[in-house]
Amino acid sequence: MEYRRIKDQDKDGNGDGSGVGVAVADDIESLRGGKAISGASNMAKLGGNPLDRSKWQQKSIVTLALTVLTSSQAILIVWSKRAGKYEYSVTTANFMVETLKCVLSLAALSRIWRSEGVTEDNKLSTTYDEVIVYPIPAALYLVKNLLQYYIFAYVDAPGYQILKNFNIISTGILYRIILKKKLSEIQWAAFVLLCAGCTTAQLNSNSDRVLQTPFQGWLMAIIMALLSGFAGVYTEAIIKKRPSRNVNVQNFWLYVFGMAFNAIAMLIQDFDAIANKGFFHGYSFITVLMILNHALSGIAVSMVLKYADNIVKVYSTSVAMLLTAVVSVFLFGFHLSLAFFLGSTVVSVAVYLHSIGKLQK
Repeated sequence: MEYRRIKDQDKDGNGDGSGVGVAVADDIESLRGGKAISGASNMAKLGGNPLDRSKWQQKSIVTLALTVLTSSQAILIVWSKRAGKYEYSVTTANFMVETLKCVLSLAALSRIWRSEGVTEDNKLSTTYDEVIVYPIPAALYLVKNLLQYYIFAYVDAPGYQILKNFNIISTGILYRIILKKKLSEIQWAAFVLLCAGCTTAQLNSNSDRVLQTPFQGWLMAIIMALLSGFAGVYTEAIIKKRPSRNVNVQNFWLYVFGMAFNAIAMLIQDFDAIANKGFFHGYSFITVLMILNHALSGIAVSMVLKYADNIVKVYSTSVAMLLTAVVSVFLFGFHLSLAFFLGSTVVSVAVYLHSIGKLQK
């Protein structure tokens, strides 16, 4: 298959890569030439030269941005509903997200072109062999992004953030199967804790139903995790194929195919509604904020992987999960039960152990 061909090319000497906005960050060390920079070592450098201090400030800014953006994603999706349904077309919203990310990538490239000029690694022109690999992750992200709207018929915003952590399991398993990467014992233990934490957080003591989320919600969460994990692993293989390629160019081509697939989804799913009511029917200020949030979140992930490391990203995800629950208490009257608190704590510990396991391998 295509990802096998990419993996074989990776073994021929392309062991490095640049980061993109994907759910996996296991190879941050290789992206930086094999040198992992821990949060502790960065703290030790605070008293060093201004360049070290500037890098630490960049890490802090992008990490804070990712935490806020990630925590507000589910909240904005739920908030964009009217009377329990979406008045706008979710396919047009996804199309606008991909378009905005594409524009942001072009804007970043234009700055690079002005400062460094056009080079072989940052030019947009490409070959068929390079660009043909992007449709696969773009298609996977399309289905995953559509599912994240419909899952809220069965789960609330805090529950969604908890269930979303299943993509760590799918990523780890797919890493082992596809990229032949071995997982440490700590990581496998973290997977068990993650399952236990997600289940505990969904316990419902106020109903005959044991779990708050029905079967359909769990099924969607598992499918989303598999799609996200596979898309992340496949995208990593693409990056490693040409490590010197500018990340904004790689993002641009991924988003171009994302726009194309979302355009097809619009024609299939919402053509009549768009033709009769208009492309932006049902849009509100919250809808625009949600689109902006999703676009910036994708860019923020790439920035965190560039300026920070895996532990920073893990902490960001865990804090975002808890922040979503706290904000939902005030916005949607969410009940912060003991089961949810204990479950989210276990999930946070599992995510942290998963990251530690990577660094200790």
